[in-house]
Order: sequence, then C-alpha cells, then structure tokens
Amino acid sequence: MAWRSCAVLFRLTGEDVLRSSAKGGRIPHSVQQRCSFRKVTRKPEQKKGEEETPHIESLEAVVPRRTSPPHVEQRAPPGPPRDFGRLLKPFVFTVGFTGCSFGAAAIWQYESLKSRVQSYFDEIRADWLEKLRPQKRGDVRKEINQWWNSLSEGQRTVTGVIAANAVVFCCWRVPALQRSMLKYFTANPASKTLCTPMLLSTFSHFSFFHLAANMYVLWSFSSSAVSMLGREQFMAVYLSAGVVSSFFSYVCKTATGRFGPSLGASGAIMTVLAAVCTKMPDAKLAVIFLPMFTFSAANALKAIVAMDTAGVVLGWRFFDHAAHLGGAVFGIWYILFGHELIWRNREPFVKLWHELRTGGGGGGGGDAGGAV
Repeated sequence: MAWRSCAVLFRLTGEDVLRSSAKGGRIPHSVQQRCSFRKVTRKPEQKKGEEETPHIESLEAVVPRRTSPPHVEQRAPPGPPRDFGRLLKPFVFTVGFTGCSFGAAAIWQYESLKSRVQSYFDEIRADWLEKLRPQKRGDVRKEINQWWNSLSEGQRTVTGVIAANAVVFCCWRVPALQRSMLKYFTANPASKTLCTPMLLSTFSHFSFFHLAANMYVLWSFSSSAVSMLGREQFMAVYLSAGVVSSFFSYVCKTATGRFGPSLGASGAIMTVLAAVCTKMPDAKLAVIFLPMFTFSAANALKAIVAMDTAGVVLGWRFFDHAAHLGGAVFGIWYILFGHELIWRNREPFVKLWHELRTGGGGGGGGDAGGAV
C-alpha cells in the first residue's frame, strides 16, 4: 500500500557503516609483512626484536581506531539487553509531551477565536482598499494568495508539516550533519539519547520514496481529519501520535531485544488514517496505483492492523510494525474515548488561561469550533 513506509532502509545503512569501518580497519600490507616476519623468524637477534616492538605497538594503536564505528549510540548499552527500566524516562516524556501538546492546542484555539473579530474588520478594510487600488497584472504575490486560498483548511494545516519533513530530508544529504542526524533524528531504545528522537524522528526520512509516500497519504487524509477535529486539535493529535508510536516501538524492541534505528512519519500518519477510518468506516478508499479497486475504510483499517500485528508477533523487520500498530491503536482510542476524555474537558484549563490573559476578568472559554 502506498502509505506503508519503511524505516529499515536506514537500518541497513547503519550496518553498512559498520562493515565499511571493519573493512577500513584492515592492517596495511607493510605492517602485515612486518608482523608475519616477526612470527616466522624467531632468531635471538636483539636488533630485530627491538625493531619489531614499535611495529606491534603501532598496530595496536591503529586497529581499534579504524574498527571502532563512529555511531556508537546504535549499539545496545552494556548490561541486560532487555532493561525495561530505560523505558521509564521515555514513558514520562510521552505523557508529558502529549499533555503539553493538547494544552498548547487549547490555548492556540482560544487565541484564534479571540482574534477572529479583529481579523474580520481587517478583512473588510482590506477589501475596501483593494477596490481603490489599481489592479496589477502578473502579481506573483496575488497568484500565491489565490492558490493558498484555494486549498482546504486541512491542506493548509499540513503544508507546514510537509515543509518541515522536506527540510529534514535535505539535512540528511549534508555529510557534516550525518552524526547529529543519526543521533537526534532516529529513534532507538539502545541509544544514549532517548526522548528527543521520539519526536524528531517523526519528521525524518532518509529515502525520497519514503518521504513522498508518507506525505502523499498525509495530504490525502488531511482535509477529512482537519474538518473532523479542527486544525488545533489535529496538530495536537499528530504530534502526540509521533511520540506515542515511537514509545510503542521502544517497548517492542526492548522486549524482543531487536535494537535498531527507526525514522519516518508512518506512526503519526497511521493515527490520522485510523482516526478517519474509525469516524467514517463506510468511506471508500483505493490504492494509489490501483484506483479501480475500492474498499471500505473499516476493512482497510482491519487489514492494516492485522498485518502490523502479524509483523510484531512474527518479528518482521522490513517495517517498524510496532510503531505502525501503536499509531493505529492511538488513533482508534482517541476517536472512541480520547476526544471526550481530553478535548472535551479542556474548559477549566482555558478558563485559567483566560484569567491569566485578562488579569482575572470574567468570561469563560467554552467549546470551540472544530470539535467532533
């Protein structure tokens, strides 16, 4: 399916780095000749013994330096390979980041509603001035504004997300940034850096096909998801889904002992897809290259969940099935229970923000637009 992304491509790249480091660590031919000469000829000549000792020391200094991989974070830390205690910090980060995301979304929605009245009068004034000004032909800015206004609210919302993914994809092509990209933009429970990559890896793609497939699916489902949730709630769900799916991946890798880096927006996009399919189960979907074959959204979601469950149980490693499954489960849970539990109960928090904003003035923050 078009939206099925792959994080293994980068895992293979990491293995190639290790192999290339091992190949690069071969002993030079001159040093091999010296060492073999020393082992074969064991004559008690003092000069040869003195000459051979420096070469042995230089050999020991060269081999570890060449064979040590530059990306040490990708190896499992010393100790038990299934140390679930390392997951405590990612769990706290997941809960805290999810709460902060929805809190920020509630404040964003409050500020947007407050500024709508002012923007309404600004638009009236702009339209009046536009009639007085002479019309310009070939105005690039006007054409861009017309294109932007022709997009749906969902498409305008995900445009920034797509742009961020494109920037990170370009950063992977800069050799000087490779070490930092591997450290902060790939999620691996065996790495020393655990929390930050859980979010940043959601915007990270190493393959252009991986990026294009994920962004196409996000663009396709954005209109339905944003019209269903509203842009503020949608962004909170999307960002939280990226962290939640990464945590699911951490748990699965720690339980099975199969450590390795993962990257891509697949987990967050699976949440969006699962949310839309759960809310609109009778909607018709089709595969990108086979538009003549259609199926219901409910059947598509069941097939995806079944495939990812089988991948987790059987240990398939072509995709990060745990991240996909975690994203799908989070999307289903949010539509069935999470919306009522989190978003519907945001009013006390919005009231508190309103009091802080207005210095203790009256008025409350009721439910805003864009709710399910």
